[in-house]
Amino acid sequence: MTAHLSMGQQSETLLVDATMKTQIIWPMAALLTLGACVESGTGTPIRNLPEEVVAMAAPNQDLSSVRIKEEDGCYWYRHSGPVETTLLPLRNKAGSPICTKPPSE
Repeated sequence: MTAHLSMGQQSETLLVDATMKTQIIWPMAALLTLGACVESGTGTPIRNLPEEVVAMAAPNQDLSSVRIKEEDGCYWYRHSGPVETTLLPLRNKAGSPICTKPPSE
């Protein structure tokens, strides 16, 4: 059995479909956007960073937010950029990451 809709009914059906899709899409987009703002990484900032690490660290890194990630044993710091805040590896003056253990092979 085929249902035939008048032009007015078709327009109304399309409007309802579009409204329902919009009601679903906006909350999903908001969740994805907020999820991108969540800082990745584990651990809490180290209160007293070892003097050796401070001496090795390159300038322009936030040493007040340094932590060690369990996954790699390296020091990471919180970088607040113009768009997002994220964890970046703490680097020495030569540009290499500063770690508590040698990289696994």
